[in-house]
Amino acid sequence: MNSNSGQQPSYLPALVVLTSLFFMWGFITSLNDILIPHLKAIFTLSYVQAMLIQFSFFGAYFVMSVPSGYLVERLGYRRGIIIGLSTAGIACLGFYPAASMQSYPLFLAALFVLASGITLLQVAANPYVTILGPSETAASRLNLTQAFNSLGTTVGPFLGSMFILSASVSAGAAVDTAKEIQTVQGPYLVLAGLLFLIAIVFSQFKLPVVKGTDATTAAGDDHNVPSVWKHSHLVLGAVAIFTYVGAEVAIGSLLVNFMSQPDVGGLSEKTAGGYLSLYWGGAMVGRFIGAVVLRKIKPGHVLAFNAACAIALLLIAMSLSGKVAMWAVLAIGLFNSIMFPTIFTLGLAKLGRHTGEGSGVLCMAIVGGAIVPVIQGYFADTVGLLSSFFVPAICYAYIVFYGLKGHVVRSVPDAEISAGGARANM
Repeated sequence: MNSNSGQQPSYLPALVVLTSLFFMWGFITSLNDILIPHLKAIFTLSYVQAMLIQFSFFGAYFVMSVPSGYLVERLGYRRGIIIGLSTAGIACLGFYPAASMQSYPLFLAALFVLASGITLLQVAANPYVTILGPSETAASRLNLTQAFNSLGTTVGPFLGSMFILSASVSAGAAVDTAKEIQTVQGPYLVLAGLLFLIAIVFSQFKLPVVKGTDATTAAGDDHNVPSVWKHSHLVLGAVAIFTYVGAEVAIGSLLVNFMSQPDVGGLSEKTAGGYLSLYWGGAMVGRFIGAVVLRKIKPGHVLAFNAACAIALLLIAMSLSGKVAMWAVLAIGLFNSIMFPTIFTLGLAKLGRHTGEGSGVLCMAIVGGAIVPVIQGYFADTVGLLSSFFVPAICYAYIVFYGLKGHVVRSVPDAEISAGGARANM
């Protein structure tokens, strides 16, 4: 309704309010990196078992992305966001009985429900930001809002290490399971209250309706393409999202344990948790820088450069141990910064009427955060934690390819369009 009078003034309030969502789901997601070493020590888990935390959390993206897309399509962005926030709030309340019953499976169930709510937020908010303005600045705009997501991931480990790891198990100390596990209850009750509060704010806020924007009716759009899966840059982009989220989450999940190793940093869990904020903080700084750089340099080139730098840092870490390895891995956060929003906007480029469906496909690919950490956890158990970092290095190698070639929008052959027209809605 407000789109007829100057676009910039009408879109700015919506973008400002949406940044609160990016902050909250970043904050909540990064707390998993604190839960992993904490619950690993309490329940005496292997690395693979501890990585079930990320498997349960990011597995929800695969299961819930398509239903979330349908829900947003039927109910609209605002109602979808309110339902997502409420679902996440209810899941945070579930941490209280999980801790009281000292049940690892209940923690995993609560994490799945929590991620289901966040999935709904992601499916609604990411494409919505890309269409709130010109398509040529969509990557820059999404990087800017994602910077506030990184602010959440920076603050999350810092506060989590203070309130959750502050009483964490020391090496060789007797474990008072009841006392240790109770440190989880308070922070997640506070999170539940904040999520419900934001849901109330969104219930009173009317998001602008955007139709016919540059992002959805870009020149050269193949409106007759029968299926979203015919867009190779989207399909390859989904693989890039899978590998990126998998690499980022795997590294973040193991950093506290990595920095605690005597031959690396020799830090306590609480101190290492504080350093973890530097990993996510680098992503925040990089996204603010990226929002400017991406206005001047092609997004694909920036993406490939950053992925190549991440590979170089991982090779340095695997070749050298000690503090050099620790700082090399922490520095990867800076180069992770622009990857998700850039891949997302490149994958959605010129999808036209398939934009919403394409967003669901990309959000499903976030399941990489469930699978890659478990794979790296297996190698951490078998060949050692430091050597296991070859897994994210392979992931970044694919992202280099996507940035250089995979993102290029290719036309679907006319024969395929005409032959597939009748199957478009199957």
